[in-house]
This record gives sequence, C-alpha cells and structure tokens, in this order.
Amino acid sequence: MATTDRQATTLALAHALSAAERGLAVIPLSRTKLPALRSPHRGAPQPAGPACHGECGRFGHGVHDASTDPARIRALFAAAPRATGYGIACGLPPYHLIGVDLDTKTGADSSAALRELALRHLFTIPATVVVLTPSGGRHLWLSGPPDAVVPNSAGRLAPGIDIRGAGGYLVGPGSRTAHGTYTAAPGTAHLPPATCPPALLRMLLPPPRAHHPTPPSTGGHGQGLVQFVLAAHEGQRNTRLFWAACRAYEDGIGPALADSLVDAARATGLSEREARATIASAARMTAH
Repeated sequence: MATTDRQATTLALAHALSAAERGLAVIPLSRTKLPALRSPHRGAPQPAGPACHGECGRFGHGVHDASTDPARIRALFAAAPRATGYGIACGLPPYHLIGVDLDTKTGADSSAALRELALRHLFTIPATVVVLTPSGGRHLWLSGPPDAVVPNSAGRLAPGIDIRGAGGYLVGPGSRTAHGTYTAAPGTAHLPPATCPPALLRMLLPPPRAHHPTPPSTGGHGQGLVQFVLAAHEGQRNTRLFWAACRAYEDGIGPALADSLVDAARATGLSEREARATIASAARMTAH
C-alpha cells in the first residue's frame, strides 16, 4: 500500500477517534464511501431468520459495527488497512443524529428546495455542523428525539434532498474518497448537532398507520412475525415481509395475519400495493 494510503488511513483513524470522543459512533469507510470491511457472511446461504447484525462477534456488518469505544475503533481500522475515511452512524444516542444531505448530482437546487420547505412549513435550520462534500453538496447534522425513528429516504422531501436516519451513516469530515475530501464548513466543526425543528421532524417521520391489532387466533407467533417485519431496515423490507408471510401461511395463520403484515410493511416504507403483492407471492409459494 502506498505511503499516501497509509497516511490517509492514519488520518481517518484520528478523525474517527475525535468524533467518538464527542459521542459519535463510527466505522471505517473505503474510498468509495462504502464500509471498508466485507461481510463475514458473504457467500453463505441466506439465513431463514433475521440477518446477523454482529451477533456473530466478527467485523463486517456495516453500520452495525459502529462504536464509540477507542479500542474497538482501532481494531476496526486495523482490520481495514485500506480505509481512507469513516462513517458516523445515525439514529444512535446521545444525539440520535439525522443527516440532511443536500445533493448537487441530480441537477436540482436542493438548498433552494430546503428554503422553500422552511418557508412553507414555518421552520428555520439552526446553527449546526455542516459538512461540505467533494461534489459541492452539504450535509446538515441535526439531533432527533430518542423516541423517534427517522427512516432513510432519497428525494422524498424534495429532489436532491436525501435523509440519513436510523440504520444509515454520514461520511465524516476529514474522510478522503475517490472524488475528494469531506470537510467541515468554517465555524461549524465544534458545534453540537442542533435540535431538529419539530415541523421538519414531522415531515421526516413515517405517516401514522391505522392500528389493526393482530387477530387473537394468530397468537404470539403472529405477533412475533409482525415485529420481525417492523424491525426491517431499508433494503431488507421485502425480504423480511416475504419470509414472515411464508411462515404465516405455512402455520395456517396467513389469511388472519395478512392485514397486520401489510400495516407493518407500510410502517417501514413499503406501499400497500407492494406489501400485498409480496404476501400474495408468499401465499402462492407455500401453496405449492
């Protein structure tokens, strides 16, 4: 590895340790902005139950590896000698970080779109940490309440505005990527993440769903399947829903549990149409 790469890794580790001192959980990133450690489960059969989030004790589970413990962070970087940056996990205490990513690659004026939203919904973005991206975009760091789970989204608020919430991460300032270095905007590096304005937070949270209790006939197993779907992160929502629906139909409670599974899937961000199509596929699969 070239000297410059070793220097970049050392510098990234120093920045990551500094962030951890502020209570921010971090992971090493590669030049592509992806987690620098590969999954220890790559090539293994897809598990029948919930995916491993580090319960196996090994590194390589993406944002689930994130830590504020200096010894663990050094171990993560030692296992990822080509890391040139670090990611900051969102949604974790003490800040329950929410990242507002004002992108420029779409050609949309995301900053103007945010100002328009602020005028329309009567909120202002307080002074907070602002990270400048190599492409000319900006990341705004906000702090959310501990009882609110903000999902990740892309372009849902407006074109060019992406949100990093629970299960997501932000590229930390000082990280070097294939396209350049992320830097803190002057005067913002040592600010704490400002509290997310309530009006903005309401727009970031999923819409409230109608409460449809799981029918008593499905029992505790049915409730467990619903909770399994509710715990899905972006990228695993359909997979979890399909698995839960298959188990429900195999156990003879599929029809009784279908509406509750749809509600759970909608709470994770799937549309009702997508959810019902996935459940119908599970019903056909188990019938065969």
